[in-house]
Amino acid sequence: MGPDMRAPGGEAAEVLGPADIGRALVRIAHEILERNRGADGLVVLGIPTRGLPLANRLAANLAAVEPGVEAEQITGSLDVTMYRDDLAHHPTRTIGATHVPPDGIDGKVVVLVDDVLYSGRTIRAALDALNDLGRPRAVQLAVLVDRGHRELPIRADFVGKNLPTASTERVRVLLAETDGRDGVLIEGPTGAGR
Repeated sequence: MGPDMRAPGGEAAEVLGPADIGRALVRIAHEILERNRGADGLVVLGIPTRGLPLANRLAANLAAVEPGVEAEQITGSLDVTMYRDDLAHHPTRTIGATHVPPDGIDGKVVVLVDDVLYSGRTIRAALDALNDLGRPRAVQLAVLVDRGHRELPIRADFVGKNLPTASTERVRVLLAETDGRDGVLIEGPTGAGR
């Protein structure tokens, strides 16, 4: 949805609802299977906080389509806290858990999952964290929202929705697992509607 869908006066406007998010994740699952010619050798790693429930939903969609895939056997989480380049500015961060599926990541196609792609710095940190875990055959990136404004040469392979935004706006992803409901909001520069 374009800028005309944004609420006036700095308030939050919902640009994706629960059905939109569900459709985007089903489409991304199909795109992953098509690009990789099935799910053999796939590992889906969510970046906490909201990338993890998205990864779980994505893996469930993959399992629903691809015979023989068990979502819990290909899903994990990748905490990137200690790999971030902004720890000096935000030193008090909660350290999350990294959980890798039983077969590990060596020689696998790892699909990193996050909620919003913005500057690219979180994904750079994720690539560094992956490097310490093993050597995947390939790394792909799936995001629910790509809002632009990249600071690093990183792009998503699979995108639920491209949302061109002003750098003063904020994109908030709400998920039932963490926030009690699904939605994607764009907030104006004042942060009203938080």
